[in-house]
Parts: sequence; C-alpha cells; structure tokens
Amino acid sequence: MSVRRLAEDQFQPAAFAFNDENAAWADKTIQKYPEGRQQSAVIPLLMRAQEQDGWVTRAAIEKVADMLDMAYIRVLEVATFYTQFQLAPVGTRAHIQVCGTTPCMLRGSEGLMSVCKSKIHHHPFERNAEGTLSWEEVECLGACVNAPMVMIGKDTYEDLTPERLGEIIDTFEAGNGASITPGPQIDRHFSSPEGGPTSLTDEEPKKKASAKKVVAEAATAKVDAAPVPPSEAARPKSTDAETNAALKTPATAPKAAAKNVKAVEEQAAADAGKPSLSDKNRPAGIEKPATPDDLKLISGVGPKIEGTLHELGIFTFAQVAGWKKAEREWVDGYLNFKGRIERDDWVKQAKALAKGGEAEYIKVFGKKPR
Repeated sequence: MSVRRLAEDQFQPAAFAFNDENAAWADKTIQKYPEGRQQSAVIPLLMRAQEQDGWVTRAAIEKVADMLDMAYIRVLEVATFYTQFQLAPVGTRAHIQVCGTTPCMLRGSEGLMSVCKSKIHHHPFERNAEGTLSWEEVECLGACVNAPMVMIGKDTYEDLTPERLGEIIDTFEAGNGASITPGPQIDRHFSSPEGGPTSLTDEEPKKKASAKKVVAEAATAKVDAAPVPPSEAARPKSTDAETNAALKTPATAPKAAAKNVKAVEEQAAADAGKPSLSDKNRPAGIEKPATPDDLKLISGVGPKIEGTLHELGIFTFAQVAGWKKAEREWVDGYLNFKGRIERDDWVKQAKALAKGGEAEYIKVFGKKPR
C-alpha cells in the first residue's frame, strides 16, 4: 500500500465546522447507531466533510474525532487507510479518478490518463494552474463491462474514448459539469449489450422496429390497399354480399385502417410480452409540452427509457409522481423492468423533483439526482 500523509501545513485551514445542513445531517447519522457504537459513524462523517470542503483536512479529522469521542490518531488511521479520502486539496470543479485496473487498461485507460496529463497536469494529484482540476489513477470502479471509465464526484462516466473524456474535462472546467449525463457515453442502457439484447430473446431473432413505425406502415398499407369501386360497365354480376364488399369506397378506408392500426399495435405489444396499450391501467398521456422535464434525473431512467416514456405521453415529473400502484405495474411490465420502478421508488423521486427540482431531491435523498 502506498504511503498516505496529510497535506503540508501551508494548505491546512485553522479550523473546520460543518455547515448548518451538514451539522444536522451528522447529528441524525450519529443517532442511527446504538449507545456506545457512535464511533461507527466515522466514515460517513469524514465523507461528508470531504464533500463539503473537497478534501479531508487535519481540522476536519479533529472535529469528527471530538464529535465521536475518539482519539485523533484513530480517525487519522481511518482517513489515511481508505483511498476514497483525499488528504490534500483537489480540483475545485472536478477531481477525475481514472480506473487503471486490467479491464479498463485493456480498453484504453492509458489514453484517458494521457488526456488528463495534457489537459490538467503531468503528475497525478497536482492541480492545474487555476486549481480547478486534478486527477489520479485508481483501482476498479466496478463497471468493467463498460470499460474504460472514470469517476468524478459520485458519478461514473463509462465507455469513454480520449476524445470524449477531453470534452467532459472541458465541460467541467467551464463549470457546466451538471449538464453531462453520467453512465455510458455511447448508445447503451446501463450495462446492457451495446445495440440491445443479444440473448434470451425470441427463438428466431426478429428485426426490431418501433411501435410507431409498425403502426404507421400498417396504416399506410391499409389505405393504399383500399378497393376502388369498379365502373358500372365493368362491374361483373355478383351476389348482394359480394357487391357490397366490392363497393366499399375509399371514404370508409380510414375507419378500417384505424381499426387495423389498433390491432397491429396490440399484436406488437403482445409479441414483445408487454401489457396492452389499451389497458385501463395504462397511465394517461399528455401532449408534449414546450419544455418537458428531464426524466433522466430519475434514477433508473436513461435516454432510451426516457424516449419510450415520451412515446407513451409521459413528459413531466408530476405525471410519474401521480402514478397509482396499478399504473406503476403497467409501466413496469411495458418496460420489462421486473419490479425496478418500485425498488428505485420512481414516485418518491418524481415527487421531490416536481416539488423543488434538484434542491428538493438533495433534501429528501441526501444526494444529487443521478
């Protein structure tokens, strides 16, 4: 293990104190532990101190020790043992942790480190001239299938190329890091296969098409195929039933097409193992507003899922917040999430976001959305 020491005295502040919000959070956290076991809160308190100031100072270590009735050396042992704690000042806008473990190394993490060296500083833990950026190499960040990857704050950015990492660094340097969606930086949902599932599908793989495309093609084909009544001179003799069928005019075709569209739509959902789109439990949709809510702020919603929700007419946090149990089950089945909506508590997340945006989300969950 590498030697880890506190920063030089010239960087150390004279004192440390949690702000009002973090002080209340710290008291509540300590109370979670039984009498005599409050020292178990040392890691979460050190982490909250780091989130507040950007790194763990000597003064913060002493403050946490006093709060937990611990010897200073015991808290120092914890802070120096776990590499998640930064013991010296890091970039004020971003500290980039580049995974250098085997899967990421094989997928190009050395190229990511070269970008950090050229854009930030040649040496890890050294800040750029403005003091806004820093970087380091770390061990496994836990998303090996999406290698290579980096972590900035609590968020991971995966499936990176040197060019994409350069764009991300520039965005954080400009102070706009919140505009970047964490997770895979390619067309992939979490750790699913790139381009969609490749196993556990139908016995005979079928070319996938969106429901909208299937419906549109079916409607066009039905209208184009609508029979035109023959002229009186060319009309053959037939029974009354045959005549009535042959005399169906193009004006009746839209009704037939609409009926067929619904049937095709229902069949497409059934073939995919999804609940019926005409089910009474399907949540009501709305017209797309001028500025839809960013549904990706809900944990569990990525770009593809957001697009599917839009196709269902779901555009706002308020809609999701109002889903009843039956509606949640319908959406869960349509997305094939197998209980994911309940586990991630989309409704609670959406209520917080609808009430007060990111600020309310942080107040309720103690962290930023996504």
